[in-house]
Amino acid sequence: MPTTHHWQKSSFSGEDDDTDCLEISATPTTLHLRESDHPTTVLTPAPSALRALLATLRP
Repeated sequence: MPTTHHWQKSSFSGEDDDTDCLEISATPTTLHLRESDHPTTVLTPAPSALRALLATLRP
């Protein structure tokens, strides 16, 4: 049975419907990311990979 994700739009995205944005869906054990323009492509990064990405992106 497929998992139903409840996607949340990034607070950094605009209010307009045609604004590209990052969406996130979390379960107790995983975090899923997708870009609004390509909703069928879902990334499920390992926690260590996500930590490394966020560390790189932070100023």
